[in-house]
Amino acid sequence: MNLHHTSERLLSTSVLVIGTGGAGLRASIELAQRGVQVLAVGKRRKHDAHTTLAAGGINAALGTMDPEDSWQQHAADTLRESYFLADPSIVETVARNAARGIADLEQWGMPFAREEDGRISQRFFGAHKYRRTAYAGDYTGLEIQRTLMRRAAELNVPIIDTVYITRLLVADGTIFGAYGFDIVDGTPVQIHADAVILAAGGHTRIWRHTSSRRDENTGDSFRLAALAGARIRDAELVQFHPSGLLEPDDAAGTLVSEAARGEGGILTNALGQRFMERYDPARMELSTRDRVALAAFTEVAEGRGTEKGGVYLDVSHLARETILEKLPRVYRTLIDLQMVDITTTKMEIAPTAHYSMGGVWVAPEDHSTGVNGLFAIGEASSGLHGANRLGGNSLIELLVYGRITGEHVAAYVGSRTEISRDPAAVELARTEMQSLLRENGTESVRRLQRELRNLMTEHAGVVRTEQGLQEGLDKLAALEERAQNVTAHPDIAGFDDLAHAYDLLGSLLAARATLECALERRETRGAHNRADFPAMDPSLKGNFIWSPAEGVSFEALPPAPDSFRALAETTADDSVAGKLLE
Repeated sequence: MNLHHTSERLLSTSVLVIGTGGAGLRASIELAQRGVQVLAVGKRRKHDAHTTLAAGGINAALGTMDPEDSWQQHAADTLRESYFLADPSIVETVARNAARGIADLEQWGMPFAREEDGRISQRFFGAHKYRRTAYAGDYTGLEIQRTLMRRAAELNVPIIDTVYITRLLVADGTIFGAYGFDIVDGTPVQIHADAVILAAGGHTRIWRHTSSRRDENTGDSFRLAALAGARIRDAELVQFHPSGLLEPDDAAGTLVSEAARGEGGILTNALGQRFMERYDPARMELSTRDRVALAAFTEVAEGRGTEKGGVYLDVSHLARETILEKLPRVYRTLIDLQMVDITTTKMEIAPTAHYSMGGVWVAPEDHSTGVNGLFAIGEASSGLHGANRLGGNSLIELLVYGRITGEHVAAYVGSRTEISRDPAAVELARTEMQSLLRENGTESVRRLQRELRNLMTEHAGVVRTEQGLQEGLDKLAALEERAQNVTAHPDIAGFDDLAHAYDLLGSLLAARATLECALERRETRGAHNRADFPAMDPSLKGNFIWSPAEGVSFEALPPAPDSFRALAETTADDSVAGKLLE
């Protein structure tokens, strides 16, 4: 196939935003409102960004239901649930600015659920002291994405959702743009930009059961940032959501919202035993994500799981009206995917890789990355969630740092006096793309992706050991070797194959970061379970930082400010009376 059928496209913008989910859109809106030229690009259709899948809700201490709630308490709950691995300054910023994030959405027409007197409704999620999760049915993320897309359209923000960015372009340690290609026609694209905001998600797609679709959260953010000179923090801290569907195969990992447990769903093993009694008798099904996922994993590992390696979640004892009102998406999903009616039939679920709590290392003030002109936000960044993410915190993080980073980037690009560009950086990106399109490769991208997902599931899943992680690294080295012989074959349907080849490269890098950091965290803390180190180690209260050149290093965390440190350190009220879980 002639690869030179089209010449390269050259675009130019003040700020390039990579990723068109909630974080990327919120940053783009902020820049546009400040009169700064912005271009947002994404590799999948914007109306189908991963943000649309977020069901549960969005947190802010509005105090509409529980007036005693405060930003300090929200911060304390977040820090405690992170097992003290979150950056206290980032936690404070999100908690303090959350109400403003909600107000912005309200102003732009977000249809929040409301009480009869017009107040925004708020519900409980696990490990929150008070009701502070605002929502729109169980379609909160979808409504947020729609609201932000509407606002971006009002501001005429240009969005190209068919561009796959393959490399960031750096000269003298400073970003000058990005390189990529159009997924539809394969045209290479060079984009000149004075700053880049990376908002391209996480790396949970590298596990077999995952709540991400096939071509999202493949680790692109990790690779783009790391190759540009940024560092990855907390790669090993991945949240496994307790309830993902096992079938059908191509939708394995599709989430059953935790509201299903919050509304009174019960978990049983294949023997019909309500097993949470063994793991958290006080909170039962309303325990935290890491505990419920570990419990389900243990039941299966010890032989009490279903034939397919799952457990059961049952809401059929609830009133049909309740299910249709409170869990409309769960009801519809199960009918769509399995023809199962959850008002009468239990669901078969298993823990599923759900959220990258780690990501690109960022500074708390502006989410800069240490590479001049490069910023990272949303699931691509790190620092808010530590070793366990509080449900509802990811959506508010998008709004808070989308706005704040947008503000800082506007000032940054306004103050730049000279731009230097390096043709060698462009040439490197160009050559890499051409080598992937060569005709003589022997390896299939799809097969390598599947082997990588099997490897991560087997060696870096819910429970990990030194031996398992080491075996995983050995297998990974072999896959990295084979990946050098990959060929992408464009066809009449487009250049998806080339996109998958780059997805694979991102996934391999993200897998290496995850395995190497998981090996170093010789303790059990939050979502990171080491069977060979079952206790928490106080000396590891900090973050593992990874880069391709330096490997793994450790960074201790500063103490939390007085404003919420004591609140975080007091043992929370773990009772679950009337609480929705996370």
